Amino acid sequence: MKSFVRSAIFATTALGVAAPALADVNIYSYRQPELIQPLLDAFTEETGIKTNVAFLNKGLVERLQAEGDRSPADIILTVDISRLAEAVAGEVTQAVESDVLAAHIPADFRDPGNEWFGVTTRARIVYASKERVDPAEVTTYEDLADPKWKGRICTRSGTHSYTLALVAAVLKHHGEEYTKTWLEGVKANLARKPQGNDRAQVKAIWAGECDISLGNTYYMGKMLADEEQKEWANSVNVLFPVFEGGGTHVNVSGIAMTKSAPNREDALKLMEFLTSATAQEIYAEVNYEYPVVAGTEASDLVKGWGTFGPDNVNLMELAQLRAAALKLVEEVDFDG
Repeated sequence: MKSFVRSAIFATTALGVAAPALADVNIYSYRQPELIQPLLDAFTEETGIKTNVAFLNKGLVERLQAEGDRSPADIILTVDISRLAEAVAGEVTQAVESDVLAAHIPADFRDPGNEWFGVTTRARIVYASKERVDPAEVTTYEDLADPKWKGRICTRSGTHSYTLALVAAVLKHHGEEYTKTWLEGVKANLARKPQGNDRAQVKAIWAGECDISLGNTYYMGKMLADEEQKEWANSVNVLFPVFEGGGTHVNVSGIAMTKSAPNREDALKLMEFLTSATAQEIYAEVNYEYPVVAGTEASDLVKGWGTFGPDNVNLMELAQLRAAALKLVEEVDFDG
């Protein structure tokens, strides 16, 4: 208990972020607590193990490094492969050997060293105006650089992690020279300077500022659940482009055990629970994402957007290309 209090005081005063209250499993999360609370409630109901979440919008790895062995955190929950890879590279996670996790999670969606595990996936798709875009026009990511889209594309910043993951995938498929030319082509097709989040791009389509945008699939569900944003969502189609010779770009939300993990046994139970059919369906329903475990299905709403074949590139390979992707984005002054 004294160790936990010391760690909590250090985390609050030195890093300026509130620490979680003592629980059986303590979680540092880049995901808003309300997005994962239904899962944690189901876990507690099934096991009797209590959980608590400290939400961070940045600096998770730095916080764990500063806390060291005194950290109260058992688990980290985050989105995007780059953040999971960053945690591994920062040496704040540990390998987890679990027959349950190995059996449930496909190899492409977990760390080769078993330090992180994907629990849901989302596709990086195209939102397209129902009025101004024939769905048959949108086929590949490569096609986004075609001059036919000049003045018709909206997107968020090129330096955002979601964009960098897609650029890394272009690098993986085509190499540096092609990717730089592709970025220049996409930039030339922008209707406005990159800005805002994925939902802001759909609003811009609704307002007639552009015709297509890049976005994650789950934002459609979030917009449809919002009275104001529902009109934006209903103005677009969800379309699934692919890479030439590949599939649709996907990313993950994932989980990892911290290096210090004071409650390792209970933390492992939570990790395994998140790959159960019950948890996968709750996760998919609440967050409008796709389950990673075979035999579990997305919600009816998500299934209604259509089917796609995920690109068969190991996500850690994309994480390793992130720095190269950022360099190219900056070279072409994508956000300029």
